[in-house]
Amino acid sequence: MFHSNPGRRAALGVAGAAVLLLSLAACGEKENSAEPGDGPSVSATADSNLAAKVPDAIKADGVIKVGTDSTYAPAEFLDADGKTVVGFDVELFNAVAQKLGLKAEYESAPFDAILPGVGSGKYEVGVSSFTINPDRLKTVNMVSYYSAGTQWATKKGNPAGVDPENACGKKIAVQVGTVQLDDITARSKKCTDAGKPAIKIDQYQAQSDATAAVGSGKNDAMLADSPVGAYAVKQSNGQLEVLGDIYESAPYGYAVNKEQQAFAEVLKEAVQAVIADGSYKAALSKWGVEGGAITNAELNPSV
Repeated sequence: MFHSNPGRRAALGVAGAAVLLLSLAACGEKENSAEPGDGPSVSATADSNLAAKVPDAIKADGVIKVGTDSTYAPAEFLDADGKTVVGFDVELFNAVAQKLGLKAEYESAPFDAILPGVGSGKYEVGVSSFTINPDRLKTVNMVSYYSAGTQWATKKGNPAGVDPENACGKKIAVQVGTVQLDDITARSKKCTDAGKPAIKIDQYQAQSDATAAVGSGKNDAMLADSPVGAYAVKQSNGQLEVLGDIYESAPYGYAVNKEQQAFAEVLKEAVQAVIADGSYKAALSKWGVEGGAITNAELNPSV
């Protein structure tokens, strides 16, 4: 996804996807074919040189405390137990933490509370499909690790006749605090400036709720990060379809406190190390999102 102010992205998945599938009345049993996320966990070998660069305050307890919004499949969402956070963001950051000789521990939080939590020290890293943008770079350090754009989705057959380039008067679902919210707000203003009806924008705290609203017909379409939109469509058992092309691709970034420059630097090196050793590709391939792979991690890249 591409996010704005504090925003980003969305999700389903065993627990999250169950919400959508129930809403669509399309719950079928999983067939024997492999699904994204199936298979053994990806792991990385610790690099003693990188581990030595981790600030003492971070490595003292052997854990990186991570804030994440676990409603954004396939990036981060709750497993069937309703507690364990899984997804490609989780799989990949686990490998990054292992490269530093540490373990990542995840705490679920509302998306728009994570960056403030990083700033206050509640979380040592924010891992939640955060699109890197100028507003976020003003408040936190960001290490790039993936690239995603925005994707629209609607019910199969597009019964409401939604045109992403002319959605005036349509009911559109987005997650609170995301770049998609900024996007659809700007599109609505363009409508009203032209004397057309405003877009009715429904904001949801969880992306899974936004997706379910489209499946139920409450909303005509939704916007989400491209891997999230594609995953939601796949999990809908043919009830949803993508609409239009992916656009405005931008990097995702891990968020680190502005005062933790040294930690941000070594985090960037750790991302580059997992790219080099193959665990990066393995994590993305496991979840079917390798299309957003990058080759070079950057700290606070120009966007």
